[in-house]
Amino acid sequence: MPPTDPTRGIATTNDRPVYVIGGGPGGLAAAAALRTRGVRAVVLERSDRVGASWRAHYDRLHLHTTRALSSLPGLRMPRSFGRWVSRDDVVRYLEKYVEHHELEIVTGVEVHRIERAERTPGETAWLLHASGGRELTGSAVVVATGHNHTPNLPDWPHSSAYRGELLHASAYRNPAPYRDRDVLVVGVGNTGAEIAADLADGGASRVRLAVRTPPYIVRRSTAGWPAQRTGILVRRLPVPLVDRAGDLVCRVSVPDLSAQGLPRPSHGLYSRVKQGAIPVQDVGLVAAVRAGRVEPVAALDSFDEDSGDAVLADGTRLAPDAIIAATGYRRALEPLVGHLGVLDADGRPTVHGARTSPEAPALHFTGFTNPISGMFREMALDAERIARALARPAKRR
Repeated sequence: MPPTDPTRGIATTNDRPVYVIGGGPGGLAAAAALRTRGVRAVVLERSDRVGASWRAHYDRLHLHTTRALSSLPGLRMPRSFGRWVSRDDVVRYLEKYVEHHELEIVTGVEVHRIERAERTPGETAWLLHASGGRELTGSAVVVATGHNHTPNLPDWPHSSAYRGELLHASAYRNPAPYRDRDVLVVGVGNTGAEIAADLADGGASRVRLAVRTPPYIVRRSTAGWPAQRTGILVRRLPVPLVDRAGDLVCRVSVPDLSAQGLPRPSHGLYSRVKQGAIPVQDVGLVAAVRAGRVEPVAALDSFDEDSGDAVLADGTRLAPDAIIAATGYRRALEPLVGHLGVLDADGRPTVHGARTSPEAPALHFTGFTNPISGMFREMALDAERIARALARPAKRR
């Protein structure tokens, strides 16, 4: 898709569209749902193409949710993509989605700050300060910059003394550069678990996985039944009930890896989901740990100032050739909307989807949760709800 001239049509238009910030799946879904309801939506994407974050993911990545439950509003994912859709097919789908819905995309424009705009009494408007000195006024804004916006690389003490290669998981693509090398992967979420398995399969001489809190590990599907469908069924049940059921299922379906250094977790599967810790879907980690090809070790705490060795929480010292930090991302919403009183103490939106803060009417957020029922599915639902809310007459909003 060729980039759109960011100066054409936006800065000079007299109407007030809904501006959607972010050209990933959440933003595109919201724009399509709005367009279906006759509301003009303009997607502002800071990169030169839609789906930028998906294009940057590692080669092995597939959706952990099924194709049938991952389509966005108005266009099903093709059956040819298979049950577990690859990274490249997700990108193809997003490109087709733009074409199918004839979405209005403006690339190369980054929004830095959103403020209330002066309008006539009873009307809502938002002023967007964007790159190139642009000031854009919209009737509403949907913030869809994504859960994985800015890589979070911890500031480990004396990390500058480390003599190997230190990178965030966002820069990892495939195991080829690490063949015959000793690699430490830090973090055992889905990304860290999959990268560790990928390295072991790809010929790294040694792969260790630094674990601070043992994760719940679930099978991606059991007898054809995907874990996602279970997540959908239980998400509104009482947390203690789901905790007990989840613990039982994990004990029955996943081998005990305590002898290999990865003990079973405590505190309840769903309790941890509510705190933002999604279970690890097994796509090779369990087999790699059981075979000794991935070695769980204690969490990385610091580096030795003199030798540059990695120092683990149990005092162990390691000197790997490379360290890959699968340590998550920051939403980085503070510069954009932090002054509006719509973020909690951790920088997360206090409301999402169709709901808006009383202090910020017609300012919506989507894609900032990591639900057990599947992110694509929830973004699709959010898009429909946001579109219904914004399609209502202004006097009813």
